[in-house]
Amino acid sequence: MGSSLVLLTTQAKALDDPLPCHREDLQLWFSDLPGELQLAKAYCQPCPMRRVCLAGAVERHEPHGVWGGEIFAKGAIIAEKRLPGRPRSAGHAGARRRPRAARG
Repeated sequence: MGSSLVLLTTQAKALDDPLPCHREDLQLWFSDLPGELQLAKAYCQPCPMRRVCLAGAVERHEPHGVWGGEIFAKGAIIAEKRLPGRPRSAGHAGARRRPRAARG
């Protein structure tokens, strides 16, 4: 398990350009906000270490965060993170209902 972290660190140090996770705000990679996690995923796409990072995260069963351009939650890759709570019902799109007397 530790060998993948050593490999990742060694290879990252050999690069001339800092990795996106070192260049941008690190909190994006561990945010609870879906939009910030999507931004971190986008930053990962051109990263030369993306595949090694992802393989290491899978090997280590990373509990959360963005690793290698994928979102991890409870040690598994998920497509997207949702905010906690119940989703809004399909009929509730933010529109107000008309008062009963005004209905035709």
